[in-house]
Amino acid sequence: MLAKSRDGLALREVSARLRAPKSSLLPLLRALTARGYLAQGRALEYRLGPGVLDLGAAAPAHRDLVEVARPAVVDLMRRTGETVFLGTLCSDRASIVYVDKVESDHVIRYAGGVGDRRPLHATSSGKVILAFLSPDEREQVLKSLSLARHTERTVTSLPALRASLEAIRRAGVCVTTDELVPGASGIAAPVFDRYGRVAGACAIGGPTDRVGPRTRALAIEVTATARTLSAALGHRPRDGKEAGARGRTSP
Repeated sequence: MLAKSRDGLALREVSARLRAPKSSLLPLLRALTARGYLAQGRALEYRLGPGVLDLGAAAPAHRDLVEVARPAVVDLMRRTGETVFLGTLCSDRASIVYVDKVESDHVIRYAGGVGDRRPLHATSSGKVILAFLSPDEREQVLKSLSLARHTERTVTSLPALRASLEAIRRAGVCVTTDELVPGASGIAAPVFDRYGRVAGACAIGGPTDRVGPRTRALAIEVTATARTLSAALGHRPRDGKEAGARGRTSP
């Protein structure tokens, strides 16, 4: 509806077309605007926002990933008790976008929605994707990152980030502790497509005091799920190593 409207639509027009009361639509439209999926003009008309571009870009390229991943990520949440995310490289090449999630049943849990974006350098999903990009692509992305500080533990220098990415490539998994939000930790492993290219990241997120003591066990679970997803996408590691870990991709 909004995509077909060149000049956008006012609240009353959206209400009329959807046959829904304005009082019910307004909170939804405000939420979509806050997340960047909609934007408002000077006359308060609604139109599509930049966030829609990320969802649109992710949809065709990663539909297979989301479809094959759902049973596995649901199972991962049940095994670990923590929120599970699938993330992919965002079109701005400075952040990741969540393309799927399964929320923890805990009252206190890591929150995030499908379509939400997070900085590459301060999240486990972002850093693991960065680590397993081809060297040329990784350098292009690194040179454009602002490396903004979010907490005292955020990596804010390129040498430190490069060292972190090298360690992640060796380990095959990324663990972040309080780097984006104090008290929140993440563990992510790369998902590869049939050509050995990193297609995304499988990650869990939760409170540091709950995730920290279980880091080793949770990392094993996340890595196993990521490998299952990679296999479902047709990936076959060469000599027991992922293509990205050797710094190149298959043709």
